[in-house]
Amino acid sequence: MAVKKAPLSDDPEDYRATLVEHLEELRTRLFRSVSVLMVGWAAGWFLEPTIYAYFAAMVSKAIVKSLDGKANYIEVFFNTTEAFMLKIQLAFIIGLILTFPFLLLQAWGFIAPGLKASERKPIQRLAPLSAFLFILGASMCWLILPKAVGWFASYVPDFAGVQLHQHAGVMVFFCLKLLLAFGVGFQLPLIVWLLGAFGLYESAALAKHWREGAFGIFILAAIVTPSNDWFSMLMMAIPLTLLFLVSIWALRITEGRKKRRLKIEEND
Repeated sequence: MAVKKAPLSDDPEDYRATLVEHLEELRTRLFRSVSVLMVGWAAGWFLEPTIYAYFAAMVSKAIVKSLDGKANYIEVFFNTTEAFMLKIQLAFIIGLILTFPFLLLQAWGFIAPGLKASERKPIQRLAPLSAFLFILGASMCWLILPKAVGWFASYVPDFAGVQLHQHAGVMVFFCLKLLLAFGVGFQLPLIVWLLGAFGLYESAALAKHWREGAFGIFILAAIVTPSNDWFSMLMMAIPLTLLFLVSIWALRITEGRKKRRLKIEEND
């Protein structure tokens, strides 16, 4: 016979944990995260040749097309140790990108036990959504990478007689960092909605000051994007602004449900 679970309490005292319990939970989550990240790093070591070949071909094609025969383009190493260090760095960032959705789930999982039942419910929904937004942001970055690289290279022919010789892997590393930046940046609307759902502000206030919020998103996009060029910034800021507006709408729906639930409880 199945045992019926007791309903979750909304009394915060029922979930109050000691400092030791918090530290143990944090240690467990950190151990899982570091362990998975190390596995991802190892996987990145073996995946690096294939991923590097793909991005290097994409970068080379975009650059050569933009140069239009007006300058030569080659990648070079300037000392013996650079190849090994580049492989280590690329393997790490590949591993970080692969495991980042799991790291997000661990972060949400650490927060959830300290919340009330009514607060944990949205957290359980947001954890997979957070991973989805990371993948969505990285996918959007994937689509704009060739144009972004080509846009940078298009300025080289403006300097007559200049040849383009750059460190091997610099542009590939740049592409991977941009993928990570987009994935992390797309978490912003989720955080905005979550803080609002916890009652730190209301949807009406966000709606009233949405222009200031949009301006802040553009500033954040300019800081987060490693290239700091306007093209990449706009490709991040515009979708984030739309998601920010969606988060205001979702928060308004959440507030309406909360008010209806409180009204029913008062009537009971």
